[in-house]
Amino acid sequence: MKKTVITALRRIYLILILIFLYAPIVTLIVLSFNSSKTRAKWGGFSLKWYGSLFKNRDIMQALSTTLMIALFSSAIATVIGLCTCIALRKIKKRTRSVMLGVTNIPMLNADIVTGISLMLLFLSFGMRFGFGTILLSHITFNIPYVILSIMPRMNNLNVPVYEAALDLGASPLYAFFKVVIPELLPGILSGFLLAFTMSLDDFIITHFTKGAGIDTLSTKIYTEVKKGIKPEMYALSTIIFISVFIMLLIVNRPEKNTDKKIGTNV
Repeated sequence: MKKTVITALRRIYLILILIFLYAPIVTLIVLSFNSSKTRAKWGGFSLKWYGSLFKNRDIMQALSTTLMIALFSSAIATVIGLCTCIALRKIKKRTRSVMLGVTNIPMLNADIVTGISLMLLFLSFGMRFGFGTILLSHITFNIPYVILSIMPRMNNLNVPVYEAALDLGASPLYAFFKVVIPELLPGILSGFLLAFTMSLDDFIITHFTKGAGIDTLSTKIYTEVKKGIKPEMYALSTIIFISVFIMLLIVNRPEKNTDKKIGTNV
């Protein structure tokens, strides 16, 4: 009897957590199909906000800017982070620990402190605020996340295989791309995706380092809040959520198939 009560309480607790997490998202999705502009009443099912979304130049411009910055910053941060991990492996253990501690500071630091610091740095160099300053800012705060993703794989790197490739006549560069990169690839991909996600989600640092006339989705939505959020934003948020959900399904599917194959072979 006691086990049944505990099991029921656990299920209720789990259901409450799921409701708390996903009820706002479900509400947003429902509102994106509401033909009425007001959120207070249901005016009937409609796709007109999705149509007007793609006609809205400001939102489309903010979306393209956000995707470009996220893609470029995560790619550059991944390359820099990979090079940093390779360099850290070559130095002494104590020095490596200190350096890793230093690289972790931006992740622990408050975003507002990082944003103001970067803004003052750009001002001291006389840089013009715009796409370039946002890109540099995103590369800066993405590098620690990439290092955090790649370094565990780097520590478990099978060095004898790399050395064997050199002994068999492979050049250091060829052996690096054929032996080292495949072993580090899961960490590289996870670092890239984490950096891409952090860049898409950032608001505070972008707000302090962007110039006039340029907006990302986060800063655009913040501006819209003052005037009243347009229903097109609901449609855009729904598209982003569904895209991420489909991406997760695609990424997780091969793992399940692999597990089934392993089970069959055994």
